[in-house]
Amino acid sequence: MGWNTLDDMELTGKRVLVRVDLNVPMDGETVSDDTRIQRLVPTIRDILGAGGLPILLSHFGRPKGKHVPEMSLRPLLPAIEAAFGVPVSFAADCRGPSAEAAVAALEPGTVLMLENTRFYAGEEQNDPALAAALADLGDVFCNDAFSCAHRAHASTTGVAHLLPSCAGRLMQAELVALEAALGNPDRPLIAVVGGAKVSTKLDLLSNLVEKVDHLVIGGGMANTFLAAQGLGIGTSLAEHDMTDTASDILSKADKTGCEIILPSDVVVARAFRENAAHQTLPVSACPTDAMILDAGPQSVARIGQVMERARTLIWNGPLGAFEIAPFGTATFAAARKAAALTKAGQLVTVAGGGDTVAALNQAGAAHDFTYISTAGGAFLEWMEGKTLPGVAALET
Repeated sequence: MGWNTLDDMELTGKRVLVRVDLNVPMDGETVSDDTRIQRLVPTIRDILGAGGLPILLSHFGRPKGKHVPEMSLRPLLPAIEAAFGVPVSFAADCRGPSAEAAVAALEPGTVLMLENTRFYAGEEQNDPALAAALADLGDVFCNDAFSCAHRAHASTTGVAHLLPSCAGRLMQAELVALEAALGNPDRPLIAVVGGAKVSTKLDLLSNLVEKVDHLVIGGGMANTFLAAQGLGIGTSLAEHDMTDTASDILSKADKTGCEIILPSDVVVARAFRENAAHQTLPVSACPTDAMILDAGPQSVARIGQVMERARTLIWNGPLGAFEIAPFGTATFAAARKAAALTKAGQLVTVAGGGDTVAALNQAGAAHDFTYISTAGGAFLEWMEGKTLPGVAALET
């Protein structure tokens, strides 16, 4: 590992600035899903256990450098206190006199949360002055926000260059899991990539065909690849202006020895609605007035066979329109297969992305995966092979 963890830092009596991601869903002023908060518990517990004083830094929403009361972090206090099990105080600013006074009053065994860092335009600009003002509040910087690691902001990278820095437990877990999945994986390595558009995942696909042994492409992206192969896809969602790009990726895969797996049979319907009349057909037989909404059972069986031989799997994106019954069948079946192989100790599985996590949860498979990333954009950029500024800033 090229970065320090909490185990490498002297924390006793130290003010520890902890960059977290508290951008959680809200129902009015109540947190409706505290998953991100719960995953911070190990970091806070270990800092407190080592005698450190945790000071939370986070953004919330997109206030665009202005103080927007509706985007204050204050309403999160009850959920954070409940998760951490210790008193949590709040400072109405993340810099300046009120923040300094709150830090000075911080007692051992308690936590302080500072106000939304994005209330300052300098946050997203990685302004050195804001980074210095934040750094003045702490002795050690701990980044536990992998989901923000693809942004070079004052509270993610700027502070890291000004204080002794380390990864928190969540960041550490993400980096270890991702390194095991794509950095130095057990092979064969399979990637499942779905979603609507090739254009949004072009860098991802180009990187994966150089890294993985098998690449399963599903969702609307698969339709673009099928069209590139000259197959009729009816009224299916596709990017016909991207067919040349899809062909280039297929050619690149041939050269790198990566097997691209596209649907061999498909589920088609003439209406995009729940329980629409549908039929399963060979991929070459899509009617001109129908749309492909899912992969068929033969395709799922093929994916399952590849999973059985694989040792590592990374997953980003569904295989079909899983939000609408019954067009999640392929996604759910493949997810359950991967989960069963993981539970049996045959497969290391790492998944990330909002739609992916939702699909795995709906399939009842998420809890058996090796690791589920809470990050969205950062997970995708890591899969694309890009350097994440928030991680690079921690490198020793």
